Amino acid sequence: MKKTIITVVGKDTVGIIAKVCTYLAENEVNILDISQTIVQDYFNMMMIVDMNKAQKPFDVISTELAELGEKIGVIIKCQHEDIFDMMHRI
Repeated sequence: MKKTIITVVGKDTVGIIAKVCTYLAENEVNILDISQTIVQDYFNMMMIVDMNKAQKPFDVISTELAELGEKIGVIIKCQHEDIFDMMHRI
C-alpha cells in the first residue's frame, strides 16, 4: 500500500472538505483516515490516503492539490508516509 499524508491548513470556509475529497475520489485515491479541527477560525485537516489505484502519479496529485488549495484559500501539502515518519521521529 502506498500511503500518503495530506495536510490542509487555512482560514475556515464552507466546502473545504468537500472539494478536497471530491478531487481525491475523482482520482481514485482512497481515504483511510481523516481528522479535522477548527481552532477559532482556522481549519486544520490531516488525512492518510492510499494511492495504489491513483489515476495520476504522486507528483501530479501533489501539485494539483496545492493548486486547489490556492483556489480555495488553504495550504495543501502531500508527503509519502515514510518521509513523514522520518521527519516526525523523536
